[in-house]
Amino acid sequence: MLDRRRTLSSYLTDLLASGRVSFTRDEAIAELGTTARGFLAAAKRLQNKKTLINPRQGFYVVVPPQYLARGAPPPQWYIDDLMKHEGHPYYVGLLKAAEIHGASHQAVMQFQTITDKRIPKTRAGRSILTFFYRKDISVLTEAITDHKTDTGHFKLSSPELTGLDVLRYLHAAGTIDSIATVLSDLGAKMKARELQKLAPAFERSVVQRLGYLLDFVKHGQAAEGLHAHLQSEKQLPWVDLDPSKRAGKSRNPAERDARWNVLVHRRPELDQ
Repeated sequence: MLDRRRTLSSYLTDLLASGRVSFTRDEAIAELGTTARGFLAAAKRLQNKKTLINPRQGFYVVVPPQYLARGAPPPQWYIDDLMKHEGHPYYVGLLKAAEIHGASHQAVMQFQTITDKRIPKTRAGRSILTFFYRKDISVLTEAITDHKTDTGHFKLSSPELTGLDVLRYLHAAGTIDSIATVLSDLGAKMKARELQKLAPAFERSVVQRLGYLLDFVKHGQAAEGLHAHLQSEKQLPWVDLDPSKRAGKSRNPAERDARWNVLVHRRPELDQ
């Protein structure tokens, strides 16, 4: 009698034909009627052939023929499935979101995601997936939208949320120069009202720095929403525009911006 059980290889072909590129170990075992040991052995053979990758335990991504040279399809094709597998809310943010919104002057090297679970950096082919932690991600729900892809959709931060995040996660967003450059484009898509609604979910210093930079890159209209939020503060502390050690601070800053109470030791230079 002929053995009509499907192979893992044919299962991957069927997945691609249906517009999917990812699956879980449990899904495949149930679909193929195999054992965990049998599945892992078959998966290992396909991983050796570079047609399958395993970026997280129990989660697999098929590598379509056109992406064999890159080692994996684009992360936006499977990030939603990955985070469903992890069982945690998320959104694609920071410089990757800015790039998707059309506000990037250079290729973003990492696929940046914010979630309420601490997940280590993950490599998938040539892509590096980095995850940033935020405990109270639920307060940002209204600023997270669905963005369509070739294989479905993923969660994406709005322009306003993206702008606040690049100042909150300064270590992940580059230099003040690169952030100002991103905001010079992204600021045109920001709405004052949406920034005002989001501001309470962020540290006051983040709001001050973003407000200053939006004024600096000539998007003062959007900044008005942040300024309106800060009016509730009885006494606004002074903050450094660039709090990093590399900022080269001196005792006498070059500028003391009284509108935002921001100390500017060096005015940002926009990338060309």
